Amino acid sequence: MTKEECYRLGRITKPFGYKGQVVFFLDVDEPMQYAELDSAFVDCKGGLVPYFFQIQNINGNKAIVQFEDLTVEQSQALVGCDLYLPLTMLPKLTGNQFYFHEVVGFAIIDSKYGDIGTLRSVIDYPAQPLFQIFKDDTEILVPVIDQVIDKVDRDAKTIYISAPEGLIDLYIGG
Repeated sequence: MTKEECYRLGRITKPFGYKGQVVFFLDVDEPMQYAELDSAFVDCKGGLVPYFFQIQNINGNKAIVQFEDLTVEQSQALVGCDLYLPLTMLPKLTGNQFYFHEVVGFAIIDSKYGDIGTLRSVIDYPAQPLFQIFKDDTEILVPVIDQVIDKVDRDAKTIYISAPEGLIDLYIGG
């Protein structure tokens, strides 16, 4: 399994208690969807290694976890490592909801300017994710917020937006 075939679930943040338990930070919108999870891939120095565990408690985005067949020291050695799951385990989204990785390459159609380019990536800044759109060699950055996204057409690989007034003018003129 490679990272390209997976999505980042979260991170092992710290030890918990004295029996080898650790805390997972689940970087997801609905952590309780993962309450029955019993395994994940751990990024150990660049390679994904499968580990089995039991989730003992979830509170918000934090889960108390006990690894199977690991000593206290082995569990603690995993602190700071990222957790991954196969892309096939992502819940299906509908309507205007989407995962950032699934919309890369989509055409972006603005309500005022029409085709403004192709989505090259979604830059996931802590304050605000941004669509990174390229029209020829011109980069256009548009905030990823509900008020901007009008429609996501997965079949046509197109996202319809209504960019904030004047934003597109900053990049391609009016």
